[in-house]
Amino acid sequence: MTFNPLFEISNLPNYAPAFDLIKTEHYLPAVESSIEKARKNINTIKSNIETPDFENTIVALETSSELLGQVTGIFYNQLSCMGGDELHDLVEKIGPLNANFSSDIILDTDLFKRIKNVYDKRESLNLNIEQFKLLDETYKDFVRGGALLDNKKKKRLRQINEALSTLSPTFMNNVNKSAENFELIITNKDDLAGLPKSAIDTAKHSAEEKDYKDKWLFTLDYPSYIPFVQYADNRNLRKKIWHAFASRAWKDEYDNCENILKITALRHERAQLLGYDTHAHYVLERRMAETPETVFNFLKKTKNVYKSAAKQELKELQEFAQKTSDIEELQPWDVSYYSEKLKQKLFNFSSEDLRPYFQLDKVLNGCFEHFSKLFNLRFEQAENYPTWHKDVKTFDVYDKTNNAFIGTLYGDFHPRIGKKPGAWMTTYRGQGLFQGKIERPLIAIICNFTKPTANKPSLITHGEVTTLFHEMGHAIHGLLSNVTYSSLSSPNVLWDFVELPSQVQENWCYEKETLDLFAQHYESGEKIPKDLIKKLRSAKNFMIGWSGLRQTSFGNLDMMWHTVNPDAITDVAAFEDKHTKDTSLFPRLAGPFSCSFGHIFAGGYSAGYYSYKWAEVLDADIFEVFLKNGLYDQKTATRYKNEILSKGGSQHPSILYKNFRTRDADPNALLRREGLLQNSAKMSNINKKGQ
Repeated sequence: MTFNPLFEISNLPNYAPAFDLIKTEHYLPAVESSIEKARKNINTIKSNIETPDFENTIVALETSSELLGQVTGIFYNQLSCMGGDELHDLVEKIGPLNANFSSDIILDTDLFKRIKNVYDKRESLNLNIEQFKLLDETYKDFVRGGALLDNKKKKRLRQINEALSTLSPTFMNNVNKSAENFELIITNKDDLAGLPKSAIDTAKHSAEEKDYKDKWLFTLDYPSYIPFVQYADNRNLRKKIWHAFASRAWKDEYDNCENILKITALRHERAQLLGYDTHAHYVLERRMAETPETVFNFLKKTKNVYKSAAKQELKELQEFAQKTSDIEELQPWDVSYYSEKLKQKLFNFSSEDLRPYFQLDKVLNGCFEHFSKLFNLRFEQAENYPTWHKDVKTFDVYDKTNNAFIGTLYGDFHPRIGKKPGAWMTTYRGQGLFQGKIERPLIAIICNFTKPTANKPSLITHGEVTTLFHEMGHAIHGLLSNVTYSSLSSPNVLWDFVELPSQVQENWCYEKETLDLFAQHYESGEKIPKDLIKKLRSAKNFMIGWSGLRQTSFGNLDMMWHTVNPDAITDVAAFEDKHTKDTSLFPRLAGPFSCSFGHIFAGGYSAGYYSYKWAEVLDADIFEVFLKNGLYDQKTATRYKNEILSKGGSQHPSILYKNFRTRDADPNALLRREGLLQNSAKMSNINKKGQ
């Protein structure tokens, strides 16, 4: 067999991928070869003449496709962080191959018989908690994957899975391509009025990279787009770039409307084939919320809390804009701009006042120190790992107590052509059994932070600081996983629990003790002033109603897409308008948000976007323990690590949460943090079904 760096296990530390050797032409042969190997492993399980038991069936199945998992994990991760036409073309081949193989396994009658044989005698097997969980998850995965269907329905389910395997990557590629088509080129320096020097310098640098002489280039990448709508005085240009951002993948050559209708129709059909009313019913059966009714009740309560606050905030913003700029009617492209102006007036500081204190390299080192103080970790930059791009940094992570190796961390921090927007954490290999031994994980955080220029390092906003801590929260969850079976390793937990370890970390970004670890002026070295921290904390809940209503609106829109019969939907924009009417304070003046809603159509959050607000309740409640006991109290941090982070999906989240908190979550913790408790009715406990 021809050497293939994807198919072979590398000699690199921690079995890391040999990114320097991997080429596009390696992916398809590696997928085909690893599928062939996995099939042989599956056949060995089925042909075993011994009575089915936990080891020869459940564990054997768990490890049967580990090489395929590594190969496809690398491919799909590179698809997101590198992109490019060649990789996206491969999706058309690799997606169906992988989907059909998965269907072959989960719809295999003989294999399921062995699994059911073990499952039926589970109470007599003397399994530990994690083993019992793996058996239960394996059996339910097969049932939910169609193992009990007749042959006709199995055939149709295969077709649906194959179609969905290419539709979601196509959706995301369309968003990227549509965004990349837009450029705002400034030739008149007057049009830069209001923009901070950092944004102007970055735009100049971007223009020079494209050989645009004596110009400034703004794009729809977040580090470029957000400062423009937040600071640019030119209202017409704000409208232009806002409209382009809000219209990504709508009414252009990359229009996603047809993809949305296909995705929702196929998901609905699959759910009904499997015996569920809707895709949301299917998804939520394996979530903390359990039912659509619980989610809708939760979102209704959050709407009631945030809408009145948001309307009041918008009224005050309108009055401020009219008084300061004679703006008769506030528009969506004005909100960020006048919010920033009003914040400056109310709290006597600008978001840009913070940027010089947040040099990315120092923030990253401070973030590492933060996790060192919490969990006694040591991060060492490593040069012996090949990477997929020159900007990517790698780190070996150790336990300082005993010098034990914890795992490998990759950091990919800046935008580039082809890279998916936003920020996310991913695994190249989860912790757990691999090649017959329990191995440590390969974790990556992918961000799109402000790039350095020729004369200035990467200086990020406080919002980007919280994003870094958020994604590192996910990464630490994965790194501290301590289970046997990789399918149960962190962060493989129920989806409405997965955001807890990330969102809770954002809280530390407002605390002086944490900011002092890294916030110092990039030129003078001066620590961030106490009064600036005080202003930051005072402004923390500024426009909280607006942002809370926005998240609620997205969560509700997601649920409507996945509970309404798609046969009744013919117009994406009209459907969105109807179901966001109660949570929108502006009419839709550009494309429907759904066309770029990658979280639910390409990112795994379908019928699950509510989980961001759900997890906020949990994280606010947990952070109150640290506020009470000490931000870096070792006893609290160790309990949090041992009871939640290290357990992965080995137990139900409600059990893990209660083991740490000694009770269910108090939903009023979020309202206390946001300063809204006194203005709202109490929310019912989210761990109980909606009333």
